[in-house]
Amino acid sequence: MAIKSYKPTTPGRRHASVVDTSHLTKPSRVPRSLRSTAPTTSGRNGQGKITVRHRGGQQKRFLRSIDFILDRFDVPAVVQTIEYDPNRSAHIALVKYPDGERRYILAPTDLQIGSQVVSSRERAEIRVGNRLPLEKIPPGISIHNIELWPGKGGEIVRSAGSSATLMAVEGAYAQIKLPSGEIRQVSRQCMATIGQVSNIDHSNIRLGKAGRKRLMGIRPTVRGKAMNPVDHPHGGGEGHNPIGLKHPKTPWGKPALGVKTRRANKHSAALILQRRKK
Repeated sequence: MAIKSYKPTTPGRRHASVVDTSHLTKPSRVPRSLRSTAPTTSGRNGQGKITVRHRGGQQKRFLRSIDFILDRFDVPAVVQTIEYDPNRSAHIALVKYPDGERRYILAPTDLQIGSQVVSSRERAEIRVGNRLPLEKIPPGISIHNIELWPGKGGEIVRSAGSSATLMAVEGAYAQIKLPSGEIRQVSRQCMATIGQVSNIDHSNIRLGKAGRKRLMGIRPTVRGKAMNPVDHPHGGGEGHNPIGLKHPKTPWGKPALGVKTRRANKHSAALILQRRKK
């Protein structure tokens, strides 16, 4: 997997780059049982009011139903395809069970078509793509798609190129180091998949032109200092002025940039052994 660039035939091509997808399965019809239509809310709630700014106008796409739980234990599945998913940064793999059932899973790095993956609560080979409880995984192994509550399904470490490290298993908890640098405790019965999430070079992509951002559903963001005082706390003044305040603010006057948003009394705070690096 590598970054692919093109000849600068147009201004948009000059600085654009994409991930080389020659190793992926050629696009085909997504199985009807594993797809659904993606609703386009454009950042609006049920009343039609914008609750999330700078959203709208994305390319139409199907939602792929991803299995984050993998609750068919001790039943090996064969990897049929490794595909691009327009709804996430990671690649996905289509696996088939002996009875013919097919499911999409997150594709780890180095997972090959034709290989077998298995989810087990007791014992399985320590191999990329296999899923086990944290208590059954040796310390120092890279893991992803980690559960926070047993049986709920993977909730963290699911984006492209990310992986956590199992540090130790002590008592009722396992200690894992997250990609952010945070070290936290998770129940030793929680499941995790071995390996690193695929598409490592996703963060090195350069879009090259505004149109690619619009196809992703992200609309332009206007600077607050370019507005009038009635529209934003940073607005107003003659010519180019700084924000004129002690710290940046949102359009509604709340502090921005670096403000902690995590609740101080959150119940899971006691499980965090070391905070993430800033």
